[in-house]
Amino acid sequence: MREPSAAPEPERAGGRAAAPSASAAPPSAALPRSGPARASRGLIALLVACGAGVLLLDVITKIVVVATLTDHPPVVLVPSVLDLELTRNSGAAFSVATGGTVVFSLIAIVIVGVIARVARTLRSPAWAVVLGLVLGGALGNLSDRIFRAPSPLRGHVVDWIHLHHWPIFNLADSAIVVAGVIAVILSARGIGLAGSHAAGPDGAGPDGAGPDGPGSCEAGAPEGDGLGGPR
Repeated sequence: MREPSAAPEPERAGGRAAAPSASAAPPSAALPRSGPARASRGLIALLVACGAGVLLLDVITKIVVVATLTDHPPVVLVPSVLDLELTRNSGAAFSVATGGTVVFSLIAIVIVGVIARVARTLRSPAWAVVLGLVLGGALGNLSDRIFRAPSPLRGHVVDWIHLHHWPIFNLADSAIVVAGVIAVILSARGIGLAGSHAAGPDGAGPDGAGPDGPGSCEAGAPEGDGLGGPR
């Protein structure tokens, strides 16, 4: 008996075997690789607006407080709860670590530089607000340390908001604290600077689903015919 011959290869006109279609190549091979996404102008503008707003309010309130409360007794707003009292702080926020003025001045300068670098890849409006609040608060207290007595980088920060049983603070300190609270909430929800929820292993989302959603199948898998083999 003759052995069955192999099935002939498909031919084109001219007798040559058909070449594989270019569309059969993996889609990823045709996609160009791009670098990290850069922040949009709108997000940068939001960050700068928040920072400038905090800085402006902080500077104006300190000028008014120094002009009106110097050598003046505290102004009571809510008895035994809240009053306005001028004090000068040589330490960090909330009068922590007094005497480390130069160190905290240098730390503030580093923070401003880090924010400027991180802002280039910012993709989340919420994080733009957070970084703007931190930027404005850092610049507000840094301006005191640079321009106020006794000398540049050693100037004392003006604090004036006094909640009883709490250190005296200012608007710059408040902005930094609010930014910290928002940052904790965003991190707890898995929202990063890129504006998306953190992905799990192999690109899975936070719910364990694959990149194509729950129940997705591998692309190109053959369908079964109900008898255990492909159709």
